[in-house]
Amino acid sequence: MPKRGKKYIEAVKLVNKDSAYALKDAVELVKKTATAKFDETVEMHIKLGVDSRHADQQVRGAIVLPHGTGKTSKVLVFAKGEKATEAENAGADYVGSDDLVAKIQGENWFDFDVVVATPDMMGVVGRLGRVLGPKGLMPNPKSGTVTFDVEKAVKEIKAGKVEYRLDKNNIIHVPVGKASFGEDHLEENIKTLMDAIIKAKPASAKGQYLKSITLTSTMGPGIRLNASKITE
Repeated sequence: MPKRGKKYIEAVKLVNKDSAYALKDAVELVKKTATAKFDETVEMHIKLGVDSRHADQQVRGAIVLPHGTGKTSKVLVFAKGEKATEAENAGADYVGSDDLVAKIQGENWFDFDVVVATPDMMGVVGRLGRVLGPKGLMPNPKSGTVTFDVEKAVKEIKAGKVEYRLDKNNIIHVPVGKASFGEDHLEENIKTLMDAIIKAKPASAKGQYLKSITLTSTMGPGIRLNASKITE
């Protein structure tokens, strides 16, 4: 196990491992335990009572957080003609077609956070499946990144749209802001995310849906939330 610094050890002492905190208290604690010299990202880790190996138990989607994530994502758009112009005007960082495929394949270039593609470009983008897929960068209609409405897609991503999806352990990991955010802004972002995940509950999911919810900052300890009080 890596050796923990003095600040982390002090921060851990503030958190009661046996407690499940109300949202307000958890947010207060996550800000207090974010002691790094940089503005730490605040993240949610939500374990769900589903089995991601079954197609009918997938939980995936995207949501625009009311106060953004504190980070402006770099957006790459695969489009051509007027859709390419639309993407550029909306503020996309990179717009192209085969030229971008060649750059990614030839230079191992990944200076972007989100990939958007028009449906007619998916044949081109498909050639990158093996490199974009493992990085979670493959465009997907469920997250609104395969669309002809590239203007809306780019603007939403720039405004703080986040994607949520299960990992192989049935856990969703999502950034919900920065430690410098006001408590009310973090709370609103968390409630917005949790509402979306609760609404996305698969009909085939049985038993307890929200297994555990942990709030943490980049360098801070995990803080367990009381799932039943999360949306109050």
